[in-house]
Amino acid sequence: MVMQPVLEIFAADDFVLRPVGEHESFGYLVLNGKLTPAEVGTAVMRIADCNDSEPEEEHAPCPTEPLGIFPHGLLTMPDLFAAGGFRVTDATTTVFVEPGCCNGLETWRDWLDVLHGTGCAHFGHDPSSAAEPVGDTVRLTHDVSGTDGSPVTELPADQVRRVVADTQQDLPDFLSLAGAWAEQHLASSP
Repeated sequence: MVMQPVLEIFAADDFVLRPVGEHESFGYLVLNGKLTPAEVGTAVMRIADCNDSEPEEEHAPCPTEPLGIFPHGLLTMPDLFAAGGFRVTDATTTVFVEPGCCNGLETWRDWLDVLHGTGCAHFGHDPSSAAEPVGDTVRLTHDVSGTDGSPVTELPADQVRRVVADTQQDLPDFLSLAGAWAEQHLASSP
């Protein structure tokens, strides 16, 4: 089983502030410490775009210049959102869990509820992937709302626990790259 933190990506045709990687819309970018600078730029651009709204609480007005608008939501939103989640595949790339619409990376903690046996986790819709505890195993279903042919697998909870712990490390590794990217590309901008 392979678990990866992924960020849903849209093509960045009109983003001009910094170089970004080329990706198809509605694809996924795997987040880890091995991304190229262009891929990190793509991820930062997408996370900023996901949070491009005015928070409801007291905040500074949104800047008008492009470099000020770009990180405004990242710096002012109380709870950040990043479209994506943890994707789970097997060695043949059969997908068992794929983040759907309305799911974000911040929901990774839902896996802990499953591993503690205190609840099921649902990861958006279209597909409606789910993980649920079943005794000493975890049942992964690609699309609980789909047809009878939706991939399902059951894995030992201990195996899932190890994979979740390993995958959790990918996020701080990505954040380290993003911090270095921001220092290089944003701090020196006019």
